[in-house]
Parts: sequence; structure tokens; C-alpha cells
Amino acid sequence: MRKNLWMVLGLAVAATFMLTACAAPPKVEIDAAKAALDSAATAGATEYAPDALKAAEDAQAALDAELKAQEGKWFPSYTKATELATAAKSAGEKAVADAAAGKEKAKADATTAIEEAKGLLAEAQALLDKAPKGKGTAADIEAMKTDLTNAGATIAEAETSLGGARFLDAKAKAEAAKTAAMTVKTAVETAMAAKGK
Repeated sequence: MRKNLWMVLGLAVAATFMLTACAAPPKVEIDAAKAALDSAATAGATEYAPDALKAAEDAQAALDAELKAQEGKWFPSYTKATELATAAKSAGEKAVADAAAGKEKAKADATTAIEEAKGLLAEAQALLDKAPKGKGTAADIEAMKTDLTNAGATIAEAETSLGGARFLDAKAKAEAAKTAAMTVKTAVETAMAAKGK
């Protein structure tokens, strides 16, 4: 009886070692984590949710490090890797959601900036038409007209970027046009105040 007990115990220990030695990485979870990270990059997280993308990349790096650490072991355990894969997948999914929200905000910001730029351009052009003309002002007025023409072209480029879903570019161009129009508007207002008009 005692001999049989030792034999059963020995077989149980051997089976445990065999099962542990044959443990495999959690492929389904690893693939899901990778897919979530790829989706985040495709969704525009690089531009619209860089912090969330960085967190997802960090989670993926932690998973990769754990998998590498288990590769060299005689008896690997993938419990932690499974947990890390689940966390990496969640981080990737959050980056996708944050990218979508960031994109919508950037679109709204760009649309607002373009409308503000158009309004400032119209104001600056109307003021420039009333600008005091006199000796030595013709060159300044021509330069300001050129600035406003360029601002109008920049607004058109911003609208093209907006239509092409390049929202950050659209906003930057609209902001540049606003600055140019505001500079002309301020210069004309200053000249009009100096002339007492």
C-alpha cells in the first residue's frame, strides 16, 4: 500500500511538472492586446490622444517584458502575462475611445477657429477700406492688403484641411489667419486713432 502511495505521489508530481513545463503563453489575450494597440494607432491616437496611446504602448511593453522573462524559465507561469495582456487590451481600447473624442474636439475647435478667422478677416478688410490715406501710407496699405489676401488664402487652406479630416492642421492655419487679420486690424485702428478719425 505504501509503495502504491509513493507511486501515485510520484506520478502526480511528474504530471504537475509536465503540465507546468508545457504551459503556453495566453495567445488569445496577447493577440487581443496587440489588436487594440493597432486600432488605437489607426484611430488617430498619435495625434488626438497621445497620452492614452503612450499608456497603451507602456502596457504592451510591460506585457512583452513579462513574456520575455517567462521564455527563459524551466517552469514558466503566464498568470501575470494574462493579467498584463488584459490591461494592455483595456489601455488600447481607452486610446481608441480617447482618439475619437479628441478628433471630435479638434474638429469643433478647427471649425470655430475658421469662423473666427473669417470674421476677423472681414472686419480687417472693412477697416482697411476706411484707413486714412495720405502721404507715405500707400505702401503700408498695399502691404496690409497683401497680408489680408494671404490670410484669406490661409483660411481656404484651413477649410481644405478641415474637409480632409486634418483637424489639427486646419486649426493651426485658421489661427495663423486670425493672427494676420488681427495684426492688420490693430494697425488700422491705431492709424485711425492717430489721425483722429
